[in-house]
Amino acid sequence: MKIYVLHENDDWVVPLRAELEKRGLPYEEWFLNDGTIDITTAPPVGIFYNRMSASSHTRGHTYAPEHAKLVLAWLEAHGRRVLNGSQALRLEVSKIEQYLAFAQFSIEAPKTTAALGAEEIITAAEDFARDVGGDFITKHNRAGKGLGVKLFENTDQLRAYVDGPEFDQSRDGVTLIQQYIKSPEAFITRAEFVGGKFQYAVRVDTSQGFELCPADVCRIDDAPSAADDRPMFEVLDSFDPLLIERYEALMTANDIHVAAFESIIDANGRAFTYDLNTNTNYNAEAEMAAGVSGMGALAEFLGDELAQAAALKDAA
Repeated sequence: MKIYVLHENDDWVVPLRAELEKRGLPYEEWFLNDGTIDITTAPPVGIFYNRMSASSHTRGHTYAPEHAKLVLAWLEAHGRRVLNGSQALRLEVSKIEQYLAFAQFSIEAPKTTAALGAEEIITAAEDFARDVGGDFITKHNRAGKGLGVKLFENTDQLRAYVDGPEFDQSRDGVTLIQQYIKSPEAFITRAEFVGGKFQYAVRVDTSQGFELCPADVCRIDDAPSAADDRPMFEVLDSFDPLLIERYEALMTANDIHVAAFESIIDANGRAFTYDLNTNTNYNAEAEMAAGVSGMGALAEFLGDELAQAAALKDAA
């Protein structure tokens, strides 16, 4: 019996390996950028933790999520214990499906329209401007790290972008037109969950833009300091208990075990949740300052799951 870690980014697994090895937990990695599946055979016995990312295509792993989908279906068909399984992957690769799930648990998201095709993007923005008004952003339906986020004041600016050489299309072709939530301060909040339970919340400075990957390998060493000289990532003392309750309920209903939710607060103190990340990473400096460890909590969770699976196997 061992822990199987399914992923497509070797760098992001480095801190998890360290925590698993520190605890002497047996594990094996399945790199899902390529591979084969013989569906006439049974998978190995163990527990399987899925870390597939919606941004895999930015690393040249264009079809890794499609392959992961098949691997997860194979595992689940054989009754294997899968953490962050098929439904988690489904939400990971589609912002629209995330927002539909949010609505079921009274988690407010910014008003959003999905569009496929250049003219449809413009038409959607025109309708959006008429119905909602104000600035708006575009983003990818399937993205990650805030890729593709652009702010526009009007549809003329959008048309110039869509018709120009810098237009960046989502991996699935679907562009989102979304209400721009203007926060009094340049930060968002990221709430981290392991084992379906709240761990901590992080204040993330956005003054440098919206590519907000917290992993150490994403760090830009020569980036300017935060506007108020606070660190870019900072663990907070508290977080909205009602949102925690709703996030945890959504995770339970969708069989999600490890996740992060990103939200922003407008000038009226109203919180809007705009992203669910089921391939969550953690910032080492922020954790060290606060005396917490996301990967440590994850390794403990995986160890407990492995022990439970072994006990069930022995009892069978």
